[in-house]
Amino acid sequence: MGQLHFMADVHGQQLQQARQLFFTRGERPEGLVDALIVRSWERCQRFGLSESHAIAGRESLDRLALKTEQERNRYLLLQGRPIMEHVYEQIRESGSMVILADANGLLLETVGDPEFVDRAGRIALSAGASWDENLRGTNAIGTALAEEAPTAVLGAEHFFENNAFLTCCASPIFGPDGRLIGVLDISGDYRSQQRHTLGLVRLSSLLVEKRLFECLHAGDILVCFHGRADYLGSPKEGLAAVSPDGQILAMNRAGLDILGIRQVDAVRRDFSLVFENSLATLIDRLRHKPQATGELSVNGKVLSLQLRGQLPPASMAGRVYDEPAAERPPRPAAATPAPAITLDSLNTGDERLQAAIDRARRILGRDIPILIQGESGAGKELFAKGFHNSGPRQAGPFVALNCASIPENLIESELFGYAGGAFTGARKEGAAGKIQQAHGGTLFLDEIGDMPLNLQARLLRVLQERCVTPLGSTRAIQVDISLVCATHRRLREEVARGTFREDLYYRLNGLCVTLPALRERTDLRQLVGKLAAAEAGQSAPVQFSEGALLAIEKYAWPGNIRQLFNVIRVAIALLDDGTTLIDESHLPEELFETTPAAPASASGSLEAIGRDAAWRTLESAGGNISAAARQLGISRNTLYRKLGKL
Repeated sequence: MGQLHFMADVHGQQLQQARQLFFTRGERPEGLVDALIVRSWERCQRFGLSESHAIAGRESLDRLALKTEQERNRYLLLQGRPIMEHVYEQIRESGSMVILADANGLLLETVGDPEFVDRAGRIALSAGASWDENLRGTNAIGTALAEEAPTAVLGAEHFFENNAFLTCCASPIFGPDGRLIGVLDISGDYRSQQRHTLGLVRLSSLLVEKRLFECLHAGDILVCFHGRADYLGSPKEGLAAVSPDGQILAMNRAGLDILGIRQVDAVRRDFSLVFENSLATLIDRLRHKPQATGELSVNGKVLSLQLRGQLPPASMAGRVYDEPAAERPPRPAAATPAPAITLDSLNTGDERLQAAIDRARRILGRDIPILIQGESGAGKELFAKGFHNSGPRQAGPFVALNCASIPENLIESELFGYAGGAFTGARKEGAAGKIQQAHGGTLFLDEIGDMPLNLQARLLRVLQERCVTPLGSTRAIQVDISLVCATHRRLREEVARGTFREDLYYRLNGLCVTLPALRERTDLRQLVGKLAAAEAGQSAPVQFSEGALLAIEKYAWPGNIRQLFNVIRVAIALLDDGTTLIDESHLPEELFETTPAAPASASGSLEAIGRDAAWRTLESAGGNISAAARQLGISRNTLYRKLGKL
């Protein structure tokens, strides 16, 4: 930490010199500040901005106007919100915030530490404000949009002097068609800047792009590829959406970079012309392989490749170019695909988890819904995937929807689908909902307790009639699904409060299993070893020192398995080349800190009672700010204010 402060001091001195040269003497500060920052300063001067004071223009949209813009960017928000929440879990209590903005720099949504959110609000760093360069000067959001590249703006690199307390890192988000549609940003106090923030925000923006691409092309064949097999499934994999007749509909930026081609060279061209192989032959070759994974030679490069989505019969795929591809001799070094998660693979020795697995195994293949209970991050979705992969529906799709991470006005179209033209912005051909996508497989509804009451009635009707009617349509579509639901709430209490339908509760509660929190499990060392082996993949296996294992065992793990996995992932990334031993130096500082005491009980004042209720609700929501605010019936900013008055 001392080294970071020293580097910050040196950087601050250089910035003072750079600003003196540029703003006072009108000279370019060569070598003192990044060229990207200088370009931005020059643009800001051309805009007529003055570094000494911000333009006192429109500060923020009103609530109705903001809601209109959020609706316009509904799919960006739909796919970006879960990533924002995930990023915030990694930086919580670091005096910072996560921001999602549109292509014009309008802040659509923010989440962050209450104290910093309040401070940021004083300079309009809040939802509804625009941070375009021509209004706010040099800043990570506006400059990343102008440069169309990941950008860090630290302290006095900001054009306006009163923004010098900020350190901001932003990365642009490109849509499935290659257009710039938004930006993801992490902003914090300049004195608390973290070395890896830009890398985190770049990776997170790629995750948003990946989710957008997969959502838009959920009904198409997805060809996923990379030069390294262990990158398949990662944010850096190439993605191509292909129609059943072999035409490439879209390709993401990573895919274009891997193949070394432009968007115009790929889209609307036949698969065989781009990948130098017949789609029909490829489908036939990979259909029966584990996870449909194999290799392909394209322009002299050997690519690891995976097919996802609903694959058509080989005889229907790419009939125009259906000549067989030349067979290559097998490559001995081909990577082995990771085995699918099953109930057996989840069992690492904990008695409570083993009991839940044994109960679930007894109803495999039977039309009995499962309700999984447990804290946020305890592995409910992993358990649902294990159940799906252990039964007769394993060859069918596994489709997941988190009811807590999607705004109420979007859940209906996501779950039930919609007909073409059902609402403004809808695809003209319509879209299949999650229920229809899960036909023949398993539908996993996470945080079912957060589903709005009116949609609970529609879901109950689907379960009773085994058919779904898309939004804006009158045609009912037959569906065959296995239903698995999960929640951290006590649904019986929600029924008593009138927030959850009693008839739906009894319909869902065929078999109820409860997963233990990570701090309660007796198999922590075995679980650490398993997660580390999975993350290391084909690399050399890693080991943990006794000191590191003891620190892991003593920690309370409020984020459960999700938090543990992220800690292990970062620890492996921090290992030096040729080193395989993880010790205390590779673990985050929070594992060695004393857990802060819980907020004091209400002393009787209305403020204290409200604060206590806010903390208890947040705890019951597993730390999910959005879910806690919804449960209390207040806005997220109001909840932040209540939590911040400690």
